Amino acid sequence: MNHMPLVLIIEDDDAISRLLSASLRQNGYKTLLAADRHTALRELQTRSPDLILLDLGLPDGDGKELITAIRQHLLVPIIVVSARSDEKEIIASLDAGADDYVVKPFSTSELLARVRSTQRRFLGLHKSGNTLACSDLVIDLEQFTVAKAGVALKLTRTEFSLLKYFMLHPNEVLSHTKILKEVWGVGYQHEMQYLRTYVNALRKKIEKDTTTPAYIQTELGIGYRFICSSAEDHPSRTSSS
Repeated sequence: MNHMPLVLIIEDDDAISRLLSASLRQNGYKTLLAADRHTALRELQTRSPDLILLDLGLPDGDGKELITAIRQHLLVPIIVVSARSDEKEIIASLDAGADDYVVKPFSTSELLARVRSTQRRFLGLHKSGNTLACSDLVIDLEQFTVAKAGVALKLTRTEFSLLKYFMLHPNEVLSHTKILKEVWGVGYQHEMQYLRTYVNALRKKIEKDTTTPAYIQTELGIGYRFICSSAEDHPSRTSSS
């Protein structure tokens, strides 16, 4: 039997909540509804959704605070669906741990495409049973873990997916549009704020000095290059079994 992904919809507007639920159900998803932060946290304690759609304007707290609370315990993909279109709000939500951001009003076809793209990024993390190592940085593609000098790092799914992409393409100049397309999916090639936000967040976690990064180096006007100075300038691969 095929698994029907469960989507938790955290939205206090009943009409929008019903619209999202109906659209998702018509496309092979199961849905769970929560109209406020308290209900959402209670559902997360008893259920295991495959993805969360989250409105920021909740009656009992700001959605960004809820993202932070969820990220302390769970790595489930989170897509913000909000009327707030200010760039600072979008960046703050991504910084808090959201994986994507859709501005209201939205088309259901666009939202479903974002859901599918986020799912692909998540599922892609589990296809390899190998471990990649570059200098003191080790990433386990199967267990979804990253360690630096033997110390475990706490990464969001998108940060992990971005690091995975960098480590699979060591010492190559990767354009902004190529990274966005490969990590976020088709249709994201112009979402430069996503890339800047996540590169900055990733640097804070893996670099000794973010002002002079040793791993993720900027290629001005082009993109980024992931520097791997281990043997043969290429990450070593070993079986995780």
